[in-house]
Amino acid sequence: MSVLPLVFTSGWASGINAYAVVLLFGLLGATGVTDEVPAALQRPDVLIVAGLLFLCEAVADKIPYVDSVWDSVHTVIRPVSGAVVGALLAGQNGSLPELAAGAVGGSTALLSHLVKAGARIAVNTSPEPASNIVLSLAEDLGVAGLIAFAVFHPVAAAVIAATLLLAGIALVVFLWSRIRRYLRRRRQRREEKRLATAGGALPPAV
Repeated sequence: MSVLPLVFTSGWASGINAYAVVLLFGLLGATGVTDEVPAALQRPDVLIVAGLLFLCEAVADKIPYVDSVWDSVHTVIRPVSGAVVGALLAGQNGSLPELAAGAVGGSTALLSHLVKAGARIAVNTSPEPASNIVLSLAEDLGVAGLIAFAVFHPVAAAVIAATLLLAGIALVVFLWSRIRRYLRRRRQRREEKRLATAGGALPPAV
């Protein structure tokens, strides 16, 4: 039970940027800042892979429409990462607490991922890329700050993460009409492109 606040916060953060969570936890543990980080996250190969993937996400996450494609690909990856990190933090070798921690981390990561993906679809309706860059930087800084804070103040960090999650859900619900308009326009563009392609393939009329 004592580790659940940290698991919840790591799950929320994993739904935003799973690679940053693994990298931050690993660095905090490897540098001796905290003893709460399991050895599996401190391995050099894990840190290298997490660092490279974090750099890829840092670029993809700031490009309009590319960020939504990236989010789609990570619909499974982020919840799984949140579950794995949560289970590792519990560290009970297959016990019920570990399974519960994995479930909390995975489900929280899924919720925050859906909020992030929904918000990005709404932001992509804007004609300029600045909003994507600003939002992405805010997410990166928020994840880094909250994970570092959670290591020393897990309960307070969990309260902040829960507040951000609820606020994000409310925002996405509020913006849902805008998201639906975006999806409708995208379907129309695809249909127009398909019809134009089909029309171009027809032989000329006699």
